[in-house]
Amino acid sequence: MAEPAAGAQTRKTPAPGLVLTMLLLVYTFNFLDRQILGILAQPIKADLGLTDAEFGALGGLAFAILYSVLGVPLALLADRTRRSWVIAGALAFWSGFTALCGVATSFWQMFIFRLGVGTGEAGGVAPSYALIADYFPPEKRARALAIYSLGIPVGLAGGTLLGAYIATMVNWRAAFIAMGIAGMVLAPIFLLVVKDKPRPEGATQAARAPLGAVFPLLARKPSFWLMAIASGFSSLCGYGLALWTPAVLMRSFGLDLVTTGQFLASLLVIGGTTGMFLGGWLADRLGQVDRRWYARIPAIAWLITAPTFAIALIAPIPMAIMWVILLVPNALNTLWLGPVTNSVQHLVPAPMRATASGSFLMINNLIGLGIGPMLMGFLSDQFTAAYGTEALRYAATACLSFYVIAGLMMLLAARSLRADWIEEGAH
Repeated sequence: MAEPAAGAQTRKTPAPGLVLTMLLLVYTFNFLDRQILGILAQPIKADLGLTDAEFGALGGLAFAILYSVLGVPLALLADRTRRSWVIAGALAFWSGFTALCGVATSFWQMFIFRLGVGTGEAGGVAPSYALIADYFPPEKRARALAIYSLGIPVGLAGGTLLGAYIATMVNWRAAFIAMGIAGMVLAPIFLLVVKDKPRPEGATQAARAPLGAVFPLLARKPSFWLMAIASGFSSLCGYGLALWTPAVLMRSFGLDLVTTGQFLASLLVIGGTTGMFLGGWLADRLGQVDRRWYARIPAIAWLITAPTFAIALIAPIPMAIMWVILLVPNALNTLWLGPVTNSVQHLVPAPMRATASGSFLMINNLIGLGIGPMLMGFLSDQFTAAYGTEALRYAATACLSFYVIAGLMMLLAARSLRADWIEEGAH
């Protein structure tokens, strides 16, 4: 259906804070549904008879195949129609497939259902970025995007804790079914509350520019490629660790399912939320002075993240000290989202924002989700002969080098970001 002309849109739009709250809630469900697989790795592997490589494929490749590719056309659809409609439909779709994961009886059934989850989640993030850019002025946008990105640590923590408790009290299948039903209930509520803002005169026609007009604009900007690939390498580590850290704690440190959930959930809530707020605040403060800080901030964070994660995973230290050390990388590895996602919004004119975000997310997720979880699982299988039950811990540590590569690439992106930036109102 075509979007009505701007002058014909007379519906009242909700307050920005309410829109941001609803988007945050949806994004939380996005990561609840992802992380529940990680905390339930051991019982799922035992029930379905999976290797680490096969489970890594379920956590990464199965999800990433359609999630990465469909993000761009769904973002283009959101730019041409109503972003709120696309987000609500995506939530209902991925929640339905999350529930179906609870009835899977084989690797291939679970693989297909995870494809469905990824298909739905492809329509959630890029339109949300664009809605936030519509509702918040430039000087507050990085903080708003950082608040939205709190859905990552909160969702990861919630999926870890709820999945552990539900699986312990009932079984792992009940955890998937409960999460899926809850998401389907939220979808119509979101649609009732969140409305698109009326777009400026001429914006609808500009939004109809095909992908062939949006992507070449991005492709000419070095900062886009450097930020997208650097973020992908960071996500390779981040998604891999999110899926496999629960198994590391159970195999190498002897924690049970519920204790693992409590340990990780507390880290994700405290460290992750701190990093999100700090990244958004620093970006809005320093980025207004010099646009290059939008890339420098994540670069510095990633270069600190790699060694601190390695120390926590490898050093023979008590669990209490390990928890304190892990607070640092758990904060710093999420700090990039506010600065980088805001930067991508400013590499194109406003009507193209969702499509630009979709293009960025396609690259980021093909690398991060498509490779990270499966690579760690593959390395774990390869290291088993030499390291036994410690193989997964060493596989995770080996992948931390990608944080260093990401940090160096982001420093390069800072050199061209100021020239590539499109200021608000410019065309």
